[in-house]
Amino acid sequence: MKKPVISAVGAGRMGRGIAHVFAYAGYPVQLIDLKHRDQAARDALEQEALGEIRESLEMLSGLGLFDGAAIATILSRITFVSREDAPLALANTDIVFEGVPEVLELKHEAFDFVSSHVSDKAIVTSTTSTILATTLSNMVTRPERFLNAHWLNPAYIVPLVELSPSDVTDPACVEQLKTILEDVGKVPVVCAPGPGYIVPRIQALAMNEAARIVEEGIATPEDIDKAVKYGFGFRFAILGLVEFIDWGGGDILYYASRYMTEATGSSRFESPAIVAENMEAGRIGMKSGEGFYNFKDRDIPAYRRETLGRFVDLLKHMDLARPPVL
Repeated sequence: MKKPVISAVGAGRMGRGIAHVFAYAGYPVQLIDLKHRDQAARDALEQEALGEIRESLEMLSGLGLFDGAAIATILSRITFVSREDAPLALANTDIVFEGVPEVLELKHEAFDFVSSHVSDKAIVTSTTSTILATTLSNMVTRPERFLNAHWLNPAYIVPLVELSPSDVTDPACVEQLKTILEDVGKVPVVCAPGPGYIVPRIQALAMNEAARIVEEGIATPEDIDKAVKYGFGFRFAILGLVEFIDWGGGDILYYASRYMTEATGSSRFESPAIVAENMEAGRIGMKSGEGFYNFKDRDIPAYRRETLGRFVDLLKHMDLARPPVL
């Protein structure tokens, strides 16, 4: 079956990463540069962009991900396209990933250009990390076929892609994009338009709190990072944040939040209303049969064994598993 043609608009870091991902998965990719350049500058950018993708592929091959003999074939699927040739390239595109700098004026110019040349059947996305889909959808001629697709760097390594449709996005476009992303090995999630999506929103709070711990002299940067890698990150690599609330118990979060708020005198540790509402209703997680998730029909002993088994596998991967001392 013929694979859709992918166009990464913007030949910077994100565009190159997306081109890498899709070419690796067997898709034809057009890496489109929208800036006006003379031939020498165009040739230099093409060499730089394709050279960076080659270097990334060589690195992954060297780490044992795949046989390096495939690099030439992968690169042959990527076509560098200048602004002059972009209209024809866009006309033959099935999915567009816009990745120009996070400036509204530049986004507007890019979407004006894309909308003028892309087919009515194409899905158009933005990889923006800051601008809401409800804002950007006003810049395209077919807003029902537009949504944000936020990749995390490096795009060719991190599995997650956060999809954020606007209120007029056709749900079929979301499902089609999810299917294609899953086909190339990504893990798409969907969220409503909101500042920070999911990961950057949580990440900003965590990173700021880590910086405060350094600022307050509570721990060194080295010990904070060790705590995150072997405690925070270790647990949440297996259990997501919300699932972990249910695993340990929403009551623990409720009381811990009250203590931290009182002890620090800061409202930033206050729990949201939904935590108190779950407490009042007795929905505190796995031990009550229901929390954010429903555990009533789940085989709890099997769920525990499976989860702990993944923890053990991670211990082994980190070379931290130890046999008993006899």
